Amino acid sequence: MEYVNLGRTGLKVSRICLGMMSYGNPSWRDWVLPLDESRPFIRWALEAGINFFDTADVYSLGASEEITGQLLKEFARREDVVIATKVYNSMGDGPNDRGLSRKHIMASIDASLKRLDTDYIDLYQIHRWDGETPIEETLEALHDIVKAGKARYIGASSMYAWQFAKSLYLADLHGWSRFVSMQNHYNLVYREQEREINPLCRSEGVGIIPWSPLARGFLTGTRKRGEENPTTRAKSDTLSHKLYYQETDFAIVDRVVALAERKGVQPAQIALSWLLHRPEVTAPIIGATKMVHLEEAVAALEVQLSAEDMTYLQELYQPHPVLEHS
Repeated sequence: MEYVNLGRTGLKVSRICLGMMSYGNPSWRDWVLPLDESRPFIRWALEAGINFFDTADVYSLGASEEITGQLLKEFARREDVVIATKVYNSMGDGPNDRGLSRKHIMASIDASLKRLDTDYIDLYQIHRWDGETPIEETLEALHDIVKAGKARYIGASSMYAWQFAKSLYLADLHGWSRFVSMQNHYNLVYREQEREINPLCRSEGVGIIPWSPLARGFLTGTRKRGEENPTTRAKSDTLSHKLYYQETDFAIVDRVVALAERKGVQPAQIALSWLLHRPEVTAPIIGATKMVHLEEAVAALEVQLSAEDMTYLQELYQPHPVLEHS
């Protein structure tokens, strides 16, 4: 396993981050694994050297955080793992049970700490931009959480570059804790982040930890033109058809599959290796509901891509609508 600094911080994270959305309560999503079925994945990840685990309060409405906390405590020392979670989405029916108000953030951090059964969170992230709350209110609340020792660092997720730039500027202006990471939607068939947000992050020393690095399974080559819902995940994932499935997306997957065959590896390894070769990327966040998903992700670290390979994978890309910022 390789380890790198998260942005300009001194925090060392594995180059593969395990996304914990796959573990929780199957009644939330039918592809989610319950506690006992989740256990082998976390154990294997730790044995492979993964020290970076990302969850959110909204995943399985808290059950993912509970499983994350319990299993990491079973197999690792708290000091040896980096736990990331998020705040923003609705966790109840009340008007203050969502968003990035000071009230909701302060309640959410304590609830997440309790579910994770830990004294602190390494990386506390805002899950989306809250247009109903002044960003100054959000940033000051996050700063107070850091100063109280409840979080070590703060991060952000999918938003427009102007919003992130404003956040960084205001944090610097007021002497508040700064976002050290950006968790954005970035993969071979969705590269809109390369226009503004990725260059901004690189310039500002912000680590990029992309979500959906395999495009919700689309880049594994299992989706076929004209075929619908070939996997359990796809059957309950109506969003994929809004994000991908253009003809050029399939053409890119064809190249991923062809390059994988030439190199004797799996398509998922090629797609992940492409991200790992991007200089601005710190660690893709991978999901795993089969052990082979984890094995292929770690093996992707060994896949070498030449400049010609990178061009071959990239050159067919066509612009997509900007999605998933809210």
